[in-house]
Amino acid sequence: MIVRNKHGEKIDYVLHDAERDDVLVILGHGVTGNKDRPLCIGVAERLAAAGWPTMRLSFAGNGDSDGKFEEATIPKEVDDLHAVLDQVKGSKKIVYIGHSMGGAVGALAAAKDDRISVLVSLAGMVRTKAFCEAEFGDVTPGEGYMWDDEDCPLSQEYVDSMHLIDTTLTAARDIRAPWLILHGDADDVVLPQDSEDLFRTLRGKKKHVVIEGANHVFEGCYDQLAEEIETWLQLHVK
Repeated sequence: MIVRNKHGEKIDYVLHDAERDDVLVILGHGVTGNKDRPLCIGVAERLAAAGWPTMRLSFAGNGDSDGKFEEATIPKEVDDLHAVLDQVKGSKKIVYIGHSMGGAVGALAAAKDDRISVLVSLAGMVRTKAFCEAEFGDVTPGEGYMWDDEDCPLSQEYVDSMHLIDTTLTAARDIRAPWLILHGDADDVVLPQDSEDLFRTLRGKKKHVVIEGANHVFEGCYDQLAEEIETWLQLHVK
């Protein structure tokens, strides 16, 4: 299956096949990430071993996907996710797992696409403007880089988009898909308060798990993440 977004850019992905053929788990990464980050691989491998076919993708402009990193904004990544969903054949139930900025992508995508049956946020970003100001407020767009990584230039387009979105709470309020929220209490990139506020906002079936000692990328916690996700999917993917 070849996936291209509406700009014609090819989306790179890996599918971990598994027993079930009635569901597809899609795993989206965070800002400056890609499908091959250890967290994405670790979670995908564990879910597939438990029987859940899992696709990990790189949004356009990231990893081996086409496109420019400077154009990789949340709205564009929402479009990338919709392009993936358009290629899913049959009546498969869709589970979307988003890490960090990928969590914000999931919220905005599910708010306007009921094909997403179940949501999981891994340290999901909620207050996009506050994040951008805290992490990149002293960086000049068009000149500097995200976290001093020369492969990740900070663009004005990215900053403007993060400020315009501001928060995903308004979009999340009307989402009824069962939603599992996982966050480490040692996360200093996306603050745990984001997940707490999201949990309080949601009106559908929801669960909030704080993982003691976990940082933003959940190092050493992949087994626990997979167990929590597996339990949630068993409950809500019938």
